[in-house]
Amino acid sequence: MIWLGIDTSHTPLAVAIVKDGQVLAEYKSSVKVTHSIGTMPAIEELMKKANIKPSELNAIAVAKGPGSYTGVRIGVTIGKTLAWTLNLPIYSVSSLQVLAGNAPYFQGAVCSIMDARRGNVFAGIYVNGETVKEAHMSMVDLLALLDEMEQPVLFVGMDVNLHWEQINEVLGDKVKQAGAAFSLPSAAVLIEIAQSMEPTNVHTAVPEYLRITEAEANWMKEQKKNGN
Repeated sequence: MIWLGIDTSHTPLAVAIVKDGQVLAEYKSSVKVTHSIGTMPAIEELMKKANIKPSELNAIAVAKGPGSYTGVRIGVTIGKTLAWTLNLPIYSVSSLQVLAGNAPYFQGAVCSIMDARRGNVFAGIYVNGETVKEAHMSMVDLLALLDEMEQPVLFVGMDVNLHWEQINEVLGDKVKQAGAAFSLPSAAVLIEIAQSMEPTNVHTAVPEYLRITEAEANWMKEQKKNGN
């Protein structure tokens, strides 16, 4: 079975092709390139290197978010288009779970984060591969929750450095930070997770942002102000 995995949910771009459990080719980059421009050429180049034709693909796995609104939409749209065109099943995986998948053997809680500005993050907490929580929340609330769990915590993600001083101050010797090589999303890991899931209906597969967009928030404020 041949899988194509796509993750465009944040600054990094990750694409992989896996055949019968073997990673044929994988691409990952944290260079800031617009995903609408770089994703399809990356997929085409990877398939060329792996000597795989589109008609040979058996399944598509995409990171469904959270993350950048635009980035998530690009990856999900590309995945849905390919799945629909090639009549393939599509699997949607949490972008936070993909990051945490880089540390499958850590004894404790794995916490993947993406910065959401203004002291907030998208955070996923996982213990023994099971999801404890995935949410948009303040760093203060996240660290309080992790502190209450009273176990070692491994933080994963490119944006951990932005909050490391605060993390270390609260959690102290209970916390570790994954190295740079393990802080980028891996589309091969995405596929591995997807293989244990049920496919998503291609028509109903949508991004999951874990918070409303700014436009939606402004509209709701306007409605409330007008008494609607």
